[in-house]
Amino acid sequence: MTATDGGSATGGDGGVGDGRGGPRGDTVAAVVRQWRAVHPDLDTGPMEIIGRINRCAALLQQAEDAPLRRAGLSRAEFDLLGALRRTGHELTPGDLARETFSSGAAVTKRLKQLTERGLVERRGDTRDRRVAHVRLTDAGRDLVDGILPEQLAYESAVLSGVDGPEQGELAALLGALLGQLEGRLGALRV
Repeated sequence: MTATDGGSATGGDGGVGDGRGGPRGDTVAAVVRQWRAVHPDLDTGPMEIIGRINRCAALLQQAEDAPLRRAGLSRAEFDLLGALRRTGHELTPGDLARETFSSGAAVTKRLKQLTERGLVERRGDTRDRRVAHVRLTDAGRDLVDGILPEQLAYESAVLSGVDGPEQGELAALLGALLGQLEGRLGALRV
């Protein structure tokens, strides 16, 4: 549908009173209304979804994950520690980059900081000196295990305005979108 015939992917009004429990008066709805005034012939449906995902991500990042911050960790550092903990075995920096969707340079920098803090250890590969293997130290494992329940409680509080069944629906919809993007996003890049 196009904006000119009053419809869109979210019910025709940018999510404002869409009759399906959608957001009312959020920032993206205002942006969509402005674009419809300028370009009434364009379908703003994709903007309504991707804009909201991006806005949510930005707001969540601004919140800076309070439990992690209290532990002196960034989200990116916690993601590295978490990857090592949940896989239960050593990983190479390349493995960690793939697990955390980070660049190799970013992983190297974070590993240096985590090593200096005594949270991870690196050991060289016996067959290839260019390869390093990274594992959690006891202190790193204790930190992850101690902070994870607090972090999950914090994330639950962030989502507390969304009912349980709606959280399940949202998780399923985002999972479907993520699966598609992970499978074909490289083809969409220009």
